[in-house]
Amino acid sequence: MTARVLHLSDLHMGHGEAWEPLAALGELIADLQPELLVATGDMAHRGRRTELETAATLLRGLGLPFLAVPGNHDIPFTLPARFTRTFTEWEHVFGTTEPLHAADGLVVVGLNSVRPWRQQGGALADERLAHGMARLQEGPPDALRMVALHHHLAAPPWRAARKRPLSHRNDVLRALVAAGAELVVGGHVHQGGVAERREFKVLEEGPRRALVLATAPGLGRPRPQRRDEARGLNVYEADAESLTVRTYAWDGQALLEVGRRTFART
Repeated sequence: MTARVLHLSDLHMGHGEAWEPLAALGELIADLQPELLVATGDMAHRGRRTELETAATLLRGLGLPFLAVPGNHDIPFTLPARFTRTFTEWEHVFGTTEPLHAADGLVVVGLNSVRPWRQQGGALADERLAHGMARLQEGPPDALRMVALHHHLAAPPWRAARKRPLSHRNDVLRALVAAGAELVVGGHVHQGGVAERREFKVLEEGPRRALVLATAPGLGRPRPQRRDEARGLNVYEADAESLTVRTYAWDGQALLEVGRRTFART
């Protein structure tokens, strides 16, 4: 059985609309037929309900089941609402901030890494992490186990200095590995990037199942002055033996596959 997931991030509706690649996105979905769409935050730009509703309309219009987690732009920008109604608008439009998808060949756990007192930095409270680890155990043993959050664990190399990875990411990484995660996806940095933990970390415990960390390029364009900033998405495909990450970029007319990496699952 093959699991196929389409991953979007950083629409920033309300500032830098993501409608332009929409027709090409529909064509890609018709061609690849993913079973699930995962959206990793910053659906809105200022956390307004109208922006979130516009993003939800776009996602629902793609005709796929979808799972969405909030980003730092999805909560109110102004005070005191940022602290008193942090996730009220998100929950009204999207429901829970930590959704779950469990099917025969795929388990996806959404985690909320947003902190209202930090505009950019993300973190996971211990109880959230523990709850997510428990939920990863759902589904059959050979299912692809995937974690989705907004903030990245592994930073792409280009123009990411101001956006630090998730706080205490080494501890989080160890916990997710222990829970059986194979794929951790995020956004936030508006850049595509893929890494397998054995590329940057010595595994003293010996060979284990692969853990792939992937960020998707932002699909929206909140900073028009960055004319060279790629817009795109990732697609993940897994069978019993391998996990493939395919990155697509918008060239103004079509979504073109610009990168592909395949990892052995064991």
